[in-house]
Order: sequence, then C-alpha cells, then structure tokens
Amino acid sequence: MDRLISKIRDIPDFPKPGIIFKDITPLVKDPAALKLSVHQLMQPFLGSEITAIAGMEARGFIFGSLVAWEMGLPFIPLRKPGKLPYDVQSVSYDLEYGSAVLEAHIDAFEPDDKVLLIDDLLATGGTAKASCELIEKLGAKVVACAFVVELDFLNGRERLDAYQVHSLLHF
Repeated sequence: MDRLISKIRDIPDFPKPGIIFKDITPLVKDPAALKLSVHQLMQPFLGSEITAIAGMEARGFIFGSLVAWEMGLPFIPLRKPGKLPYDVQSVSYDLEYGSAVLEAHIDAFEPDDKVLLIDDLLATGGTAKASCELIEKLGAKVVACAFVVELDFLNGRERLDAYQVHSLLHF
C-alpha cells in the first residue's frame, strides 16, 4: 500500500482553512497505481454474492465503474439532483455545512441485488450512509462499502456499522 499512499497528495486549507484535503488525482493519473487500487478494492469481494456496484458522484464513479467492469457487474451511479433523465428516488442527508441530496433511477436495482458501494473517501460517513439508505429504499441490499481512503479520526465507519467496510488507506 506504500505505492498508493505515495500517490495521495495533501492539499492544506482546502476546501476551507484547517482542512487537509486528500487529493486522489495523482493516483488516477498513474495507470499502475489506479489498477492496483481497483484490484485491491474488489479483492475481498471476488467470488462473493455481490450482484451490482454503486458509486456516488463524482469520484465514486471513477473507482466504482472500474470495479464493476473488472468484476463483470452492472454499475449504478448515485447522482446529485437533476442529473438523471428518468424517474428517480432520492434521499436527503445532512453535512457539516448544510444538506445534500442523492438520486438514482427508480429501476436502477433489481429486488434481489446485493450491492457493493464504492467511493474514494470515507470521512464522516454521511454520504455513504445516505447512499446505503437510497439503495435500500430502492429494494436492494447493501452488502459492503469499499473506499480508497479512510480518515479514521472522523469515525465515519461507525455510521456504517450495519455493513462490512473495506478501506485501502488509513489516515
């Protein structure tokens, strides 16, 4: 994992003073590091009951779609409001600085789907928890959540205690 850690760039005071942003851009720029991260994200779930991969806008699309492609499974995007052209289900959730909404098509999941949720970063767990709620609202079951980076000091994993959580890098 040292190879992946070296590809995470710290950006101080972004998006606001006092925050150290974990930038994955150098990781996705390096094809070998990106391939390694995708393979490590999916490794614990190979041969499992997973039937679909979901990812949140926007960086979850990068890793989620690549994992779905590698595993030969459908990818379901969880989007910001107004981005999907068909009928949607939505879920609202609170952030430290306001609120947000995620949406998915009403027919995005099959009733017996077992879903692996993927994103680049687990911080407070608010977005991931809302994503799980949206998936379950649509009739599928979240089996696990996988992240490239987990900020352990923010305890986001605690909000996901009903699910298996797999993170590649811990800060």
